[in-house]
Amino acid sequence: MDDYCYAKMATSAKREHERESAPPTSSKSPTEIKTKDEDVQQLIGIPEEVYPQLGGSSTLKQETPQPPCIKKEEEELCITQEGECLLGREEADYTKFPLRILSVKTEDDEEKPQDEDEVEEPLSSNKYCEDVQQGNTDSEEEVEDVSEEEDGEEYNPEHDESSSEEEGNPEAERETFLSKNGKITWSSAAYDQHGRHAEQNVIKMTPGPTRSRGEAAASLWDAESGRPIFRATMPLNIFHTYSRLLRFDDRESRPARRVTDKLAAIREVWDKWVERLPYLYNPGPNVTVDEQLVPFRGRCPFREYMPSKPAKYGIKSWVACDAKSSYAWKMQVYTGKPTSGCPEKNQGMRVVLDVTEGLRGHNLTCDNFFTSYELGQQLLKRKITMVGTVRKNKPELPPALLASKEREVCSSKFAFTPTTTLVSYLPKKNKNVVLLSTLHRNGDVSDREDRKPVIILDYNRNKGGVDNLDKVIGTYSCRRTTARWPLVIFHNIIDVSSYNAFVIWREINPTWMSHKHNKRRVFLEQLGKALVIPLIERRKHVPRTEASAAVVKAIQSAEAPDQPEDPATTATSPARASKRKRCQFCPQKKDCKTHTVCCRCKKYICKGCTLAYCPTCAN
Repeated sequence: MDDYCYAKMATSAKREHERESAPPTSSKSPTEIKTKDEDVQQLIGIPEEVYPQLGGSSTLKQETPQPPCIKKEEEELCITQEGECLLGREEADYTKFPLRILSVKTEDDEEKPQDEDEVEEPLSSNKYCEDVQQGNTDSEEEVEDVSEEEDGEEYNPEHDESSSEEEGNPEAERETFLSKNGKITWSSAAYDQHGRHAEQNVIKMTPGPTRSRGEAAASLWDAESGRPIFRATMPLNIFHTYSRLLRFDDRESRPARRVTDKLAAIREVWDKWVERLPYLYNPGPNVTVDEQLVPFRGRCPFREYMPSKPAKYGIKSWVACDAKSSYAWKMQVYTGKPTSGCPEKNQGMRVVLDVTEGLRGHNLTCDNFFTSYELGQQLLKRKITMVGTVRKNKPELPPALLASKEREVCSSKFAFTPTTTLVSYLPKKNKNVVLLSTLHRNGDVSDREDRKPVIILDYNRNKGGVDNLDKVIGTYSCRRTTARWPLVIFHNIIDVSSYNAFVIWREINPTWMSHKHNKRRVFLEQLGKALVIPLIERRKHVPRTEASAAVVKAIQSAEAPDQPEDPATTATSPARASKRKRCQFCPQKKDCKTHTVCCRCKKYICKGCTLAYCPTCAN
C-alpha cells in the first residue's frame, strides 16, 4: 500500500513538471495531453502480467506510448486536488471493466435491423486505440463463448436468414399467463381457430292494451270514467268471483306434491306453456340469458329480494330470449334452494344449459352471474358461442389481466387460449372490466374515441334482450293486485304470451302499420276484443250503461246473421229493438217503456201486455 501511494505521488509530481514546461496554449486542450502506459497502469492498479493482454505496452519505459482517445463532446479532463484522476469519469469507469459488452439480439432488433456502425455505436462512447481493440480479439471470443453457454443458447449461423420467418410466426411473440388455479394457460397472442355459423330467423308456425296496471277494478268498471268494454264483457262482481275461485291444480292433492315441488300450485299449467314457446319461433343468431323479477310482496316460499331491480321484491325467473325481438324462447321459475336444503353449486352454468337446450349455431350473451370458462367449453360442444362479463374472483383468470394500476385509461389487454378470448378494458382510472368470449378470434379494438374492444361492443349490443322484455311487459300489463302468488305467475304468463304473439304477428306481416309507432297498442286492442267477443255473444242481459250496451248490441247483431234462425222460435219470441219506447198497448198515463217488439206487427209491447203461447198454439 505504501508503494502504491508513493507511485501516485511520483506520478502527480511528474505531471506538474510536464504541465509547467508545456506551452500555455495547449494547457486547456485535453486532446494534446499524452499519458504514458505506466501512468495508466499506476492509476488503475493493473498488475504487470495482465496489462499487456489488455493492449498495453510490455515495456513500462517505452518512450512513445499510444495515447488513449478521449471524446471531446462527452468527456472532460478531471483533476482532483491530489492529481489522482487524469481520465474522464466515463472513461475511468469503463477502464476498470475492460470486458466487451455483447449486444443480445432480441425480437425488437429483428423487426428494426441496424447497420454495423449503429450496432457498434454503444462501444464507441469510450473509444480505445486501435491496437487495444486488436489485442482484445482473443479474449473477446472467449467471453462470447462463455456468455452463450450461460444464456443456454447455441450459436445459430442461420439466425439472420431465418429472422424473416420468425416475424411471421406468432409463437415467437406469444407471452403466456397462468390462471389463479394453475389449470388454464392463457396467451397474449390470438389463435386462428373457432367461430360460429349464425342461423336465420325462421317462423315455424302461424300464430287489453290499456295501461291499467295498478288501477282499481272498480275504476275500470265505473259507469262514467270506466272503459265500456269491461262492463260489456261481464259485471264486476262476476269478475271478482272468477278471480277468487281461479285454481290451476287439485287443491286436495296439493300438499303431497308440494313436498317435492314448491311450484306445485301451478306446475302443470307452467310446464305446458313453457313447452310450447320454442315450437312457435326460432330465435335469431344472438340469444340473451338473464333474470326476470315479477313484482310481488305477498307470502311466497321462494320470493326473492333483488335491490338492483325496480320492484326489489318478487318471483324470479330465468329467461332465454332473442336479443333483437325479445321473444321469450324458454323460461324457468327459480324456486329457491332444493328441498334437500343444500345450496346448489354451479347454478349459473346449470341454468344456461337448461334454457339453451335445443339451440345450435347461436351466440349467447349473459352477465357475470353465468359466465365461466367451463360454461364456454360446454356450450362449444353444442355449437354455441358465448360472450359475457366475468367476475374477478374466478380462478380461471390470470392475475396479469386483473392489475389495473399504472395502466392507461381506455387501454385493453388480451389473453387467449385455442377456444377462448379474454379482454381487460380500463374505462376509468384503476377500474377495469373483464369479458370472456368464445366467439371472437382476435383482439380487435374499435376506432372510436374510447377505443373499446369489439368484444365489448358486441356485448353491449346484445345484452338487453331480457331487460327490453321487462320494459314492454311493464308498459301494457294485465297484472292485478293479489295476495296469491300462483295468480301472479298466471298474470305474467298472459303478459309474455301477448308480447310473443305480437312478435310472431310482426314477423308474418312485416308491412302491417310499417310507419306507425303504436303498433303494439293497436295489436293488443284487437287481441283483447277477439278474446272477449265469444263471451259477449253469449251474454243474455244488456249492461245498464249506454256505451257498454251499444258494444254488446253491435257484437251480437254482427254475429246474428251468421247463425241459422229457428222458425218456431222466430214466430213466438219477441224481437229486441235497439231503442226503448213506450208500450203501444198501455195507456199513456202509465208511461211503460220497453225494448220488446212484436215479431209480426213490430209494435213495442211491455211484459205485462204480452201473452205466453206455446209453438203449437201460436201456429
